Amino acid sequence: MDIQKIITTKLKQTFSPSFIEVIDESNNHNVPKGSQSHFRVTLVTDAFTGKPLIQRHRWVNTLLKTELAESIHALTLHTFTSDEWMHKGEKVKTSPPCQGGGK
Repeated sequence: MDIQKIITTKLKQTFSPSFIEVIDESNNHNVPKGSQSHFRVTLVTDAFTGKPLIQRHRWVNTLLKTELAESIHALTLHTFTSDEWMHKGEKVKTSPPCQGGGK
Protein backbone atom coordinates (compact mmCIF):
# COMPACT_ATOMS: atom_id res chain seq x y z
CA MET A 1 0.00 0.00 0.00
CA ASP A 2 1.52 3.31 -1.11
CA ILE A 3 0.15 5.97 1.25
CA GLN A 4 1.75 8.80 -0.74
CA LYS A 5 -0.10 7.69 -3.87
CA ILE A 6 -3.40 7.34 -1.97
CA ILE A 7 -3.05 10.87 -0.56
CA THR A 8 -2.21 12.31 -3.98
CA THR A 9 -5.10 10.53 -5.71
CA LYS A 10 -7.69 11.58 -3.13
CA LEU A 11 -6.54 15.21 -3.17
CA LYS A 12 -6.48 15.38 -6.99
CA GLN A 13 -9.95 13.85 -7.30
CA THR A 14 -11.49 16.16 -4.71
CA PHE A 15 -9.72 19.47 -5.33
CA SER A 16 -8.55 19.47 -8.98
CA PRO A 17 -5.43 21.34 -7.86
CA SER A 18 -3.33 23.59 -10.06
CA PHE A 19 -0.34 22.37 -8.03
CA ILE A 20 0.09 19.45 -5.67
CA GLU A 21 3.14 18.03 -3.95
CA VAL A 22 2.99 15.15 -1.49
CA ILE A 23 6.35 14.37 0.09
CA ASP A 24 7.00 11.35 2.28
CA GLU A 25 9.26 12.65 5.04
CA SER A 26 9.21 9.45 7.07
CA ASN A 27 12.91 8.79 6.46
CA ASN A 28 13.70 12.04 8.33
CA HIS A 29 12.21 10.61 11.53
CA ASN A 30 12.88 7.90 14.06
CA VAL A 31 10.62 5.29 12.46
CA PRO A 32 11.27 1.78 11.15
CA LYS A 33 12.77 1.59 7.67
CA GLY A 34 10.05 1.58 5.01
CA SER A 35 7.53 3.40 7.19
CA GLN A 36 5.07 5.71 5.45
CA SER A 37 3.96 7.84 8.37
CA HIS A 38 5.13 11.45 7.96
CA PHE A 39 3.96 13.57 5.02
CA ARG A 40 4.18 17.17 3.84
CA VAL A 41 1.46 18.31 1.45
CA THR A 42 1.38 21.48 -0.61
CA LEU A 43 -2.03 21.90 -2.21
CA VAL A 44 -3.00 24.81 -4.46
CA THR A 45 -6.61 25.03 -5.56
CA ASP A 46 -9.17 27.73 -6.11
CA ALA A 47 -11.61 25.55 -4.16
CA PHE A 48 -9.99 27.23 -1.13
CA THR A 49 -11.05 30.74 -2.22
CA GLY A 50 -12.80 32.48 0.66
CA LYS A 51 -12.09 29.60 3.06
CA PRO A 52 -10.08 30.27 6.24
CA LEU A 53 -6.99 28.15 6.90
CA ILE A 54 -8.68 26.05 9.59
CA GLN A 55 -11.53 25.13 7.23
CA ARG A 56 -9.05 24.14 4.49
CA HIS A 57 -7.14 21.90 6.89
CA ARG A 58 -10.32 20.34 8.27
CA TRP A 59 -11.46 19.63 4.73
CA VAL A 60 -8.21 17.80 3.91
CA ASN A 61 -8.16 15.99 7.26
CA THR A 62 -11.74 14.80 6.73
CA LEU A 63 -10.85 13.53 3.27
CA LEU A 64 -7.84 11.63 4.68
CA LYS A 65 -9.67 10.44 7.80
CA THR A 66 -8.95 6.74 7.20
CA GLU A 67 -5.26 7.28 6.44
CA LEU A 68 -4.87 9.51 9.51
CA ALA A 69 -6.46 6.85 11.69
CA GLU A 70 -4.52 3.92 10.27
CA SER A 71 -1.21 5.03 8.77
CA ILE A 72 -0.29 8.70 9.02
CA HIS A 73 1.42 9.87 12.19
CA ALA A 74 2.22 13.41 11.02
CA LEU A 75 0.71 15.51 8.25
CA THR A 76 2.00 18.99 7.45
CA LEU A 77 -0.39 20.98 5.27
CA HIS A 78 0.35 24.01 3.12
CA THR A 79 -2.95 25.05 1.51
CA PHE A 80 -3.25 27.96 -0.91
CA THR A 81 -5.42 29.51 -3.58
CA SER A 82 -3.67 30.22 -6.89
CA ASP A 83 -3.27 33.90 -5.98
CA GLU A 84 -1.83 33.11 -2.54
CA TRP A 85 0.58 30.60 -4.09
CA MET A 86 1.77 33.17 -6.62
CA HIS A 87 2.34 35.74 -3.85
CA LYS A 88 4.34 33.15 -1.86
CA GLY A 89 6.69 32.83 -4.83
CA GLU A 90 5.35 29.32 -5.50
CA LYS A 91 7.36 27.72 -2.72
CA VAL A 92 7.08 26.72 0.92
CA LYS A 93 9.67 26.33 3.65
CA THR A 94 11.22 22.91 4.08
CA SER A 95 10.35 20.95 7.19
CA PRO A 96 12.68 21.37 10.18
CA PRO A 97 14.87 18.41 11.14
CA CYS A 98 13.34 15.81 13.43
CA GLN A 99 14.02 16.47 17.10
CA GLY A 100 14.40 12.76 17.83
CA GLY A 101 11.00 12.03 19.32
CA GLY A 102 10.55 8.40 20.21
CA LYS A 103 14.26 7.60 20.54
